[in-house]
Amino acid sequence: GSIYTAHTRLRKGAARLRPRDTSERQGYVKGVVQEIVHESGRGAPLAMVQFRSQTKYKRVNEVFIATEGMYTGQAVYCGSKAKLTIGNVLPMKDMPEGSIVCNVEERPGDRGKLARASGDYATIIAHNADAGTTRLDA
Repeated sequence: GSIYTAHTRLRKGAARLRPRDTSERQGYVKGVVQEIVHESGRGAPLAMVQFRSQTKYKRVNEVFIATEGMYTGQAVYCGSKAKLTIGNVLPMKDMPEGSIVCNVEERPGDRGKLARASGDYATIIAHNADAGTTRLDA
């Protein structure tokens, strides 16, 4: 074995968006920010968000990258019919040009890969409905 070990005891979890399910595609899902925490080795703060399970009687905890303006107790909505406010997660095709976004999926379903660092953001420049693409300025 190696004499070097990874310092993993302070990690809070993988910061990812929720997996997209039918309730997100057809409407929205409400979650509540339980706390905003610092993870050592990461510049951006993390938000612990709790959702109700869509299939079973239980609660599901997710770890999001906290956006600027998020606070404890805030209601976060994820889905295609969510409003465009701070902390909400919605498809980029539904956002107007000029919107400032963070934690963007590079490909559908990868749960957020672009603009994830502390203070980092991307601006939606143009939508191309024919090709199904969106131009970003990062």
